[in-house]
Amino acid sequence: MKLGLAADDVLTTTRAVRKRLDLSRPVEREVLVECLNIAMQAPTGSNRQGWEWIFVTDPTTRKRIAQVYREKFGINAAANRTADPTILYGADDIRAERFDKLIGSVGYLAEVLGDVPVLMIPCVKGRAETASENAVNASASLWGSILPAVWSFMLALRERGLGSAWTTAHLKEDGEQQVADILGIPIEDYTQAGLFPIAYTVGTDFRPAKRLPAETFMHLNHWSQSL
Repeated sequence: MKLGLAADDVLTTTRAVRKRLDLSRPVEREVLVECLNIAMQAPTGSNRQGWEWIFVTDPTTRKRIAQVYREKFGINAAANRTADPTILYGADDIRAERFDKLIGSVGYLAEVLGDVPVLMIPCVKGRAETASENAVNASASLWGSILPAVWSFMLALRERGLGSAWTTAHLKEDGEQQVADILGIPIEDYTQAGLFPIAYTVGTDFRPAKRLPAETFMHLNHWSQSL
């Protein structure tokens, strides 16, 4: 496959894609393998590579997972629809500008999730909540061993004209257990890092998003000292 985006372009235009997922175009197995091989070059704690990647293409299984997602998504959906972005972010904050579009996009994905060609669930070995000591360290180590690889996978998708979105709604309450039962995941040993719809995108003209200036979040030598 011909590749053409520079690294900075990929990093600044890899969006959470929901409404622009092509639900009708199949995703080739070879592309998934290619992207995963790239993703597995990411750093992982102590080089354990304690990850497993489940790609769901069976339509019936996709719809079962999507149903769990919709049920858990509905827990906060009403609250999100009535939330006031000016309270969440501030009256003049640029994040408030796109809040309504964000909520609409998230709701759309919940509706069509079962029709997305591929659903991917990355799993990492371990359960942070079972650590009796040093829970913060255990949690940071656990997530630090899977998140870089997942993000690399999303970047590789973008480079090849595909998109995805990092979703976690199904992990609420007993949702993780329900999906584990559907897919046979040994939940006592592995944590699900999210649920990722994968599809070719409708167009590839994604642009950098509006973000607050980096200096807004930077501290120099001490929390109280801005850059």
